[in-house]
Amino acid sequence: MNLYLLFCAVVLLVCVLFGRFSSKVGVPALLLFMVIGMMFGSDGLFHINFENYNLSEQICSVALIYIMFYGGFCVKWESARPVIGKAVMLSTLGVVLTAGITCILCHLLLRIGLAESFLIGAVISSTDAASVFSILRSKNLSLKHATAPLLEIESGSNDPVAYMLTMIGLAMVEGNSNTSIPYLIFAQIVFGLICGIGIAVIAIWLMRKLSIEAENLDMIFMIAIAMLAYVVPSLINGNGYLSVYLAGIILGNSRLKNKANLVHFFDGITGLAQICLFFLLGLLAFPHKLPQVILPAIVIALILNFVARPAAVFAILLPAKASVSQCLLVSFAGLRGAASIVFAIMVTARGAVLKGDLFHIVFLISLFSVALQGSLLPVVAKKLHMVDYDNDVRKTFNDYQEETAITLMRMDIKEGHNWQNRMIKDVSLPPDSLAVMIKRDGETLIPKGDTRILAGDSIILNIPYYSADNDVKLQEIAIDKSHEWCDKKIMELQIPQNMLVTMIRREEETIIPDGQTTIRNKDIVVVCEQ
Repeated sequence: MNLYLLFCAVVLLVCVLFGRFSSKVGVPALLLFMVIGMMFGSDGLFHINFENYNLSEQICSVALIYIMFYGGFCVKWESARPVIGKAVMLSTLGVVLTAGITCILCHLLLRIGLAESFLIGAVISSTDAASVFSILRSKNLSLKHATAPLLEIESGSNDPVAYMLTMIGLAMVEGNSNTSIPYLIFAQIVFGLICGIGIAVIAIWLMRKLSIEAENLDMIFMIAIAMLAYVVPSLINGNGYLSVYLAGIILGNSRLKNKANLVHFFDGITGLAQICLFFLLGLLAFPHKLPQVILPAIVIALILNFVARPAAVFAILLPAKASVSQCLLVSFAGLRGAASIVFAIMVTARGAVLKGDLFHIVFLISLFSVALQGSLLPVVAKKLHMVDYDNDVRKTFNDYQEETAITLMRMDIKEGHNWQNRMIKDVSLPPDSLAVMIKRDGETLIPKGDTRILAGDSIILNIPYYSADNDVKLQEIAIDKSHEWCDKKIMELQIPQNMLVTMIRREEETIIPDGQTTIRNKDIVVVCEQ
């Protein structure tokens, strides 16, 4: 027992240390976790011979539950709403088109059986949420035309469709009656939707009715809800991944008490899940088998990334008036990773009889994808002029506000101000605040107690971060040209009676508004809701 615990501790420490330095060398952390798994594996330094696909399927499925739940929980509906139609089309029709084109070309070019070709296309048809989220966050890669939330929604919501196609592919390979496939499609979609929405609504009602948050049991409660959201539909042939993702979205965009702690808790749980999942995938791989499948893996990867994925993206986004640059970037950002390999493990664990080594083919495709596409995504975004330097990609996630630890305030000292010609130590600063810098004639000064304040100075104060109580919610709303509030006066807005516009941030200016104040493009509107 102690040796197992020692092994787990060492693996986690190695992964954390390698992940800490991954950004410095420009390599995605998830790729390093896979490589570390291979180092510990049968052909690696420690020669651990691990080939238990059934156990791996169970561990990976649990990890994927919380990755998908947290992916849904972090989706900020306000950022997602303008692109939700495109994202849903990409995560449904786009996945089907990608799988179909890959199937046809695998059958024609590699002479693989039609059923097996369909299964390959299904397994690798979805983009990987863990990889996309990790790269967008670690690189702080904000993209123009709301491309970041588009990728977040697509990658988080397309695994259920890929899972459904994988189950259909398994039925075809195993020679099950075609009459079971229509019911399978119906059950996967309908039961997944009903269970995800129903369990989320019940969870919200219970949390508010029973005051679970007050007893600090809300984190355990959420763990159980995520499990239920997956298990209940799975027991009746529904899509558990669709259910758990929907439950995450609904709960993440609901007014829950203690949401900040929930976000930090699930951030840690998801980080642990990603380390375990990618390490286990590397541990399962046998590097000596990779040369045998490298040729078909490369061919399938080329088909996927240069034909199937771009064809599906352009077919969906171009009619929606997306630019060619955006279509190219979305095509390139279709990373394959954990989900595809987990589905390949499921197929292998089911004992499906296939001519090719599906697991190692998909493993290589995912390895290429995370290594090349993941590393080059920021470069490609810059080449296509799709990087938005004026925004922060973290604002597209629900946990953005909870990450703020301090608040800075600027005070402009005009002629005649009562602080003029006085030293910092002699003025009455707001309680618990600190003067961190002074802007004077284009220069930045680090003030001390005896620093004298002059007319024309701008003093930057670090003031205590305000944390709203349980009855008050402060929210930032980013305004763009498509927002319904843009170019309207506050008195013209149709907002609930319990909501108040308290502040507007406009470039370097902070405005305390009244009814006649007009909201403009690129404003950040702060509203208070009771």
